[in-house]
Amino acid sequence: MTKSNNHVGLMIPRDLPIELFVDFIHKAEENGFDQLWLAEDCFYRGGFAQAATVLAKTTSLTVGIGILPAALRNPVAVALETSFLAELYPGRITLGLGHGMQGWMEQAGVWPESPLQLLREQLSTVRAILASDGPTDFAGRHVKLADVVLENRLDSIPMVLAGVRGPKSLALSGQFADGTILAEPATEEYIQSAIRDIGATTPHHIVAYNVAAVDSDIQTARERVRWSLKNIARPESRAHIRHLAIHDEILELKDRCATESDFVRALPNEWIDKLAVVGTAEVVAARISRLHDAYANTVVLVPPSGHPYLDSVDDLGRARRLVAADGLDHS
Repeated sequence: MTKSNNHVGLMIPRDLPIELFVDFIHKAEENGFDQLWLAEDCFYRGGFAQAATVLAKTTSLTVGIGILPAALRNPVAVALETSFLAELYPGRITLGLGHGMQGWMEQAGVWPESPLQLLREQLSTVRAILASDGPTDFAGRHVKLADVVLENRLDSIPMVLAGVRGPKSLALSGQFADGTILAEPATEEYIQSAIRDIGATTPHHIVAYNVAAVDSDIQTARERVRWSLKNIARPESRAHIRHLAIHDEILELKDRCATESDFVRALPNEWIDKLAVVGTAEVVAARISRLHDAYANTVVLVPPSGHPYLDSVDDLGRARRLVAADGLDHS
């Protein structure tokens, strides 16, 4: 892993009102963010359509798709969509693939017998097609390709990252992806444990998501993110907290609380400070730097719901500019 080429990105909220979409991305660029990230969450908006809009409406931002659910997509279609964006906007698109949420995939009728095997095959074939080293032939359990090659060879090949959580999936990412997207909360401890599980022997890009809020009053910032932490004790999120000193206390609190609302209201301030990126612009900028020091190449700030999204961009932008003033590498 390397600390070079560190970036600060912003997540496009999946429930961002459509009339604010273009204003949001313009504000992100104006506030100096390096990257905008988006997700293809069911059943909100398509990943490639969002990415194309952001690229067309901005001049410098890198766009990260984090993630496309592999089961919803044929790898040839993924490569074609990605390659077009990479041709038109070279160096400005990063692709993320993941398992997707099982419930959503079951609703769509595409949850595979072996999600791990499917993701391995998708990562392998999409990367091979984009590299355009020659025709791609593949005979896997889920993916079967014969003599697939892009007609237009790419001068700038996008990174293909895996958005995954558990140890087996992280190890797969280390073998078959250019990097890994770590969903929120991506604490310093989680980043370090994930890197150990990834076990990459070649350069591997780490993207870390965290819910974030900036306010001159730290308690106001905490309250903005509080409800975004409601899922931290659920089974699918426990990989994020298993290496934290407060892990057992979080689960004990969850067991004591009769409802999810009770659990969220009872979260102590110091837990919120660990599980989100909150505080004054100076405090948030310092936390971003610590996440970079933990080998997160890209730190992505996720605006919490319940607060005006355009105001959040300006608030978080103040912290982002302080990180830039401290010598952040934009390359």
